[in-house]
Amino acid sequence: MPMHSILARVRIGLAALLCMVPHAQAAWSQTIGEAAELDRLRARAEEAIGNDDPDGAALSMGRAALMAKQLAKSHRDDAAAVRFYQGAEPLFRAQEHGYRAIALFRRAGGQLPASSGVCGSLALAHGSLQQALSLLVPDEQVPGDLQERTKKLRESADDWGTVVASMISDYQCS
Repeated sequence: MPMHSILARVRIGLAALLCMVPHAQAAWSQTIGEAAELDRLRARAEEAIGNDDPDGAALSMGRAALMAKQLAKSHRDDAAAVRFYQGAEPLFRAQEHGYRAIALFRRAGGQLPASSGVCGSLALAHGSLQQALSLLVPDEQVPGDLQERTKKLRESADDWGTVVASMISDYQCS
């Protein structure tokens, strides 16, 4: 049997299964899909930067930021989740701007001092990080899993603060 025929049957079967259990599908896709997609985009960015592709890393972090913004809007009934996603968005933007600065610096030939575009991207990264740090404050009254995720994002924001400050110094941005 041809591979495309098998794939078509699998898709039809999955569609039928999801139609039979709509509530389970919605719950599964929200719980697994949202967190998994953010994690996937972040992992993709880390992989891209590990492969010396700052443009790809910036693109993935930009998508993660957009997704965080959408998730903040879709969780209006859960104040803790809204705050988490509102804090995640500027952190992801800061990472996007940092990766973009690396890409711009390389494209410009790597000459010091860095161009105004590179320094501007780093200034945007710094501003976004400040916003993230103000929003990613651990709250003892938040459910444990969300509290843990907030703590991890806060640690990531702290680490990125060091990275951005180092980049500003290394690229001779004042």
